[in-house]
Amino acid sequence: MSEPAIQNDVSLKQFTTFRCGGPAKLFAEPETEDELLQLLSYAKEKNLETFILGLGSNILVSDEGFDGLVIRIGRKLGDISVEEDEDGAVITAGAGAPLSLLGNTAVKYGLEGAEFCCGIPGSVGGAVFMNAGAYGREIKDIAVSVRYLEKGGIKTMDASDCAFGYRTSVFERKGDCIILGLTVRLAKGDPDKISAYVDELKAKRTTSQPLDVPSAGSTFKRPEGYFAGKLIEDSGLRGFKLDESGAQVSPKHCGFVVNNGGTASAADVMRLIRYVQQTVLDKQGVKIEPEVRLIGKF
Repeated sequence: MSEPAIQNDVSLKQFTTFRCGGPAKLFAEPETEDELLQLLSYAKEKNLETFILGLGSNILVSDEGFDGLVIRIGRKLGDISVEEDEDGAVITAGAGAPLSLLGNTAVKYGLEGAEFCCGIPGSVGGAVFMNAGAYGREIKDIAVSVRYLEKGGIKTMDASDCAFGYRTSVFERKGDCIILGLTVRLAKGDPDKISAYVDELKAKRTTSQPLDVPSAGSTFKRPEGYFAGKLIEDSGLRGFKLDESGAQVSPKHCGFVVNNGGTASAADVMRLIRYVQQTVLDKQGVKIEPEVRLIGKF
């Protein structure tokens, strides 16, 4: 059995879509589930805090970094398999697979229901963790079961028990589980209509979202009864910058805080997020919460 390589002081900036943040004291990217188990055993033995990293699309890492072991679940743990039948197919995807790959696999096989996955930049594991969604669909709408690691044992949970909610799941609330894979069930559809719908969603994203600059995706959760982007725009913050650091409320979509040129620090981004929250509260009377997960000390 091979031992996973552990690196020291690895910059996490390169592993996040925000393109900012400090180093991980220790960093490893397991190639097998056995290596993952070894890393967790090592962390327990050394009393190290651990953080499970996917594609880094919904996180903001502190400039101080993470004083523990970061385990990146990458493509080595992202195999995808398809089992077809008369009505459709079951797709099983490892946690390290890009969610877009799951969506594109469904398109390839003429399966409908996962088109929304094609444009989401996170991993399958991260998507399950936060019940990712777009354009009226979420992971909960296609999930059959989730395979996960808990207390050293590998288990499977039916989707009905995952307590999926708006950008949350039982895995987020428990905090002591590592998602290993997702199984979804999709029906057969018209391949031409499915491809056309994917193209339509891609065009909507390109037109309305700042895909050409670093960000973590939607920065704020949607408050009940409101849209965060609309609240921010109505507060006069479209394109707002506190300084010239690079952190800015996107002129294209007010729900995104972006890192122009990748020059902003995590502290710069966080100051702007807090300013936006306070301004919206003062002007609109609505409290908006970050959707972005904060890693490290802020």
